[in-house]
Amino acid sequence: MNIKPLKIGDLEAKLPIIQGGMGIGVSSSNLASAVAKEGGIGVISAANIGYEEEDFETNTLKANIRGLKKHIKKAKEKAQLGIIGVNIMVAMKNYGEFVKASIEAGADIIISGAGMPTNLPSLIGKSKIKIAPIISSSKGAKVLLKLWDRHHKRTADMIVIEGPKAGGHLGFKKENIEESIKDFDKEILNIIKEVKVYEEKYNKDIPVVVAGGVFDGNDIAKYLKLGADGVQMATRFVATEECDASEEFKKAYINAKEEDIVIVQSPVGMPGRAIMNPFVKRITDNRENILKCYNCLEPCNPKETPYCISKALLNAVKGNINEGLIFCGSNAYKIDKIITVKELMDELIKEIELSL
Repeated sequence: MNIKPLKIGDLEAKLPIIQGGMGIGVSSSNLASAVAKEGGIGVISAANIGYEEEDFETNTLKANIRGLKKHIKKAKEKAQLGIIGVNIMVAMKNYGEFVKASIEAGADIIISGAGMPTNLPSLIGKSKIKIAPIISSSKGAKVLLKLWDRHHKRTADMIVIEGPKAGGHLGFKKENIEESIKDFDKEILNIIKEVKVYEEKYNKDIPVVVAGGVFDGNDIAKYLKLGADGVQMATRFVATEECDASEEFKKAYINAKEEDIVIVQSPVGMPGRAIMNPFVKRITDNRENILKCYNCLEPCNPKETPYCISKALLNAVKGNINEGLIFCGSNAYKIDKIITVKELMDELIKEIELSL
């Protein structure tokens, strides 16, 4: 195998493939550990991770912190020497508590987006956990890296560039998505150039990982040739036996057609990519009556939000897909079967080797 491993400081993944964090409950300990065992980096999403805890409805925050710790420890045990990361959205309420819980439970890396993780270095303190911001533009990279340098006297351990073809929340304005798709490769090169400034200043390698629309080994090889050190991919891992979502959720990907994949507006003001279904059709025209607030995201106001994103995502992951929000990447319609994580990783390796 002539594929270079992904090195993040003293961490080394045999394959330069990170499984993207998917909430709520789509990527928990089962999927993350399976990816890590195969040589990639498995990632648990912290978003309402405690939804299966008995007191989730009545004591949501404590249930989520407990659930996060439980899934990290379980994944680390199952993955043996594999690398386990946590995706924590900046927009989450109690962000700092989720960072602390990740460290205490033994996660290897925190990947953080859906906002600028400006205070992440101070939140981890002297912990050896690696930190990787998710950014979508060279401007964003420049601002964040300069801020970390000035205020925290440190830099990123890895950078994740999330492009406009990603699933879930997007770091782009709705009207700019198509234009950003055309310019994405150029933006990657600009970000790599920006990162090199801090590699030299801190005398360390800062791997750059590309995410958003990465579907097969040809895509991976393309970004490696462009100068990236690895990729983050999420959509492909949904249609695996080990994915933590319901079978109905996985089948929604398999049954989706290209025209079914649409841009929706999230209650927190960001556009998102999802599969068209009765729920999406309904919220496009009407505001829902919010009966319960899970107090999950900072900008969300239950008196004004068009729908409860937590309830919508919970319905989807549990299999009530007609009443749920099914986030997905732009290439979800290409998936036609459910396979194991090992089968997927083996397939990707072959395709990468043929394309490099």
